[in-house]
Amino acid sequence: MNRLRQYGRVARVLAVVGLGLGMASLFGLMERLHLDGTMARRQRWSQFFMTRLCDALPFRVKVLGEVPTVPMLWVSNHVSWTDIALLGQLTPLSFLSKAEVRGWPVAGWLAVKAGSLFIRRGAGDSQLIRQQMSQHLQQQLPLLMFPEGTTTDGRSVRTFHGRLLSAAIDSRVPLQPVAIRYLRDGEADMVAPFIGDDDLLFHLLRLFRHDQADVEIHLLEPIACHQQERAVLAFRAQEAIRGVVTRPLCGSGPVLDGACVAQV
Repeated sequence: MNRLRQYGRVARVLAVVGLGLGMASLFGLMERLHLDGTMARRQRWSQFFMTRLCDALPFRVKVLGEVPTVPMLWVSNHVSWTDIALLGQLTPLSFLSKAEVRGWPVAGWLAVKAGSLFIRRGAGDSQLIRQQMSQHLQQQLPLLMFPEGTTTDGRSVRTFHGRLLSAAIDSRVPLQPVAIRYLRDGEADMVAPFIGDDDLLFHLLRLFRHDQADVEIHLLEPIACHQQERAVLAFRAQEAIRGVVTRPLCGSGPVLDGACVAQV
């Protein structure tokens, strides 16, 4: 019965992916017919898809903080491919992704049609991407990036690469730091991280072999970019997110001023 439930959950996710493929095909047809397919519309449809995908994933989501009402450059720590769905459901967003994602079966095509920007690490195209990001933000279109450049196990934060934060400075938009934490039974979740040589399908099966986990999404205080150096911005965002990610966990017990409180 557990195996049947696992495959049933996977089938639900695949059904949502099928919905996404249908939406992406529609945008492809609109492009060929030269019909209106604005980025703002793609972002709205992407949010619709991400919401359905999150509903199919085995997570209970808690959002702490206010979702911005004005366009910002969102920066977040990165734990898993599921980060994209969990954050993408909050508001219409585009994503900055590594170039390898473009070549992923199904997911890469969906990312392209959703309006993602792609960067090749070490390829010297950061200036071009910076210009594309600036243009995106100047059109009042929110954008999210993962400045660590890779995923972690969720218990630490790597150094933020700040060169692309220049797009926020150029566009005079604030940074929106986001800290995402996966928790299972009050401890750091070691099932959710997508790291190393993980395979997407096997990772999905692994998620569904377990019960639901909890996800905290912390929308932290925005950081003004006016007259700030990109290295300073990167450090401030990194430390704000680190303060949440490395906060002590106390199982099911409460935390007061960063310390575990004993329950009698």
